[in-house]
Amino acid sequence: MSDPAARRRAVTARGDIELAGLYKRFADGTVAVNGVNLKIEHGQYCCLLGPSGCGKTTILRMIAGHETPSEGEILIGGDNVLGKAPQQRGTAMMFQSYALFPHLTVRDNIAFSLRVRGLPKSERYREADRVIEQVQLGTLANRLPAQLSGGQQQRAALARAIVTKPRVLLLDEPLSALDEFLRLQMRSELRNMQKQLGITFVHVTHTQLEAVAVADQVVVMNKGRIEQSASARAIYAEPRSAYVARFMGGQNVLSGRVETLAGGVATLGGAFAVRHGSAGVLVGQELHFAVRRDRVRLERTIEAAASSVNAVTGLVHAVEYQGTYVKVALKLEARGTSGGEEFVAYVDEDAFFRAPLGLGERVIGRWDLDEALPLAEPDRVAIE
Repeated sequence: MSDPAARRRAVTARGDIELAGLYKRFADGTVAVNGVNLKIEHGQYCCLLGPSGCGKTTILRMIAGHETPSEGEILIGGDNVLGKAPQQRGTAMMFQSYALFPHLTVRDNIAFSLRVRGLPKSERYREADRVIEQVQLGTLANRLPAQLSGGQQQRAALARAIVTKPRVLLLDEPLSALDEFLRLQMRSELRNMQKQLGITFVHVTHTQLEAVAVADQVVVMNKGRIEQSASARAIYAEPRSAYVARFMGGQNVLSGRVETLAGGVATLGGAFAVRHGSAGVLVGQELHFAVRRDRVRLERTIEAAASSVNAVTGLVHAVEYQGTYVKVALKLEARGTSGGEEFVAYVDEDAFFRAPLGLGERVIGRWDLDEALPLAEPDRVAIE
């Protein structure tokens, strides 16, 4: 590509995002975003995930240009967009409430942003009709928002966002207003739409299953910081910290003081053994590790519990049928360093109903050595 203008247009079309040293401090002293560094590749579906107040929506608003960072840089397609108006950034925002104009038809709602940009009527309606067909609302183009279902309103809001041909689409809790059945359907549609458009999606959510279902990249946040940024599978199966393991919900987090180190295996408090794989682990330090809930075996036999390694004993205090598996929660008895914690096992549906466990029953939870995942970072902050 030898034409400099063409090269500039190609750069502008890129939707990769880089946040460098990003801070947001409010007048009351609250630090909403605390030194965030993050890269999102062009064409990726990225989910910012975390509890309320973790800073994820503030980051989204700073990318969009609706909030100004206290420090740091925001680059989109290699361009520093700080100081640029939202419409100059190549981004579009889809709000949680959809924010459709109640007095305008679907077609006019979608065409409105093009009207603001000064496009002639024929051109803006032509573009509106194009995206109406793309989101499969052709038969509903002349309806008002109140005449649409929740899913249809979401499609209209999505069409209004993409009609400006953004390089980045920003989604603020886009599924939270929908019922469970529609939420499952629409998250699949969002994922398919992102693949069709080929642009970068940045999606804010506090729902773990939603994030892992749609995202190429999941960014788990806590108190304004990034705890871990990785693929959905890595976030779920290989959490880096106790916070991420607990927040994602598929892991039990245990800990103990290292008593011995031999052959890459650390023994903790005489109760657990972990392949640590790190020269940084020292005798006497506290080591956290995670065990996936679906890797735990429950047994009624308790005679060998006292001498077993990688086993915990507890009383069943909750049983929840989940369809393909049964969630069994134990209140652990004091052993090693895990006394009083809840410990959960996901038991195969058929296996559970062949020999059901009752509330108050005393059982052992066991796992193999290779199922214990050492956590590289300490448990700094508890889940709120």
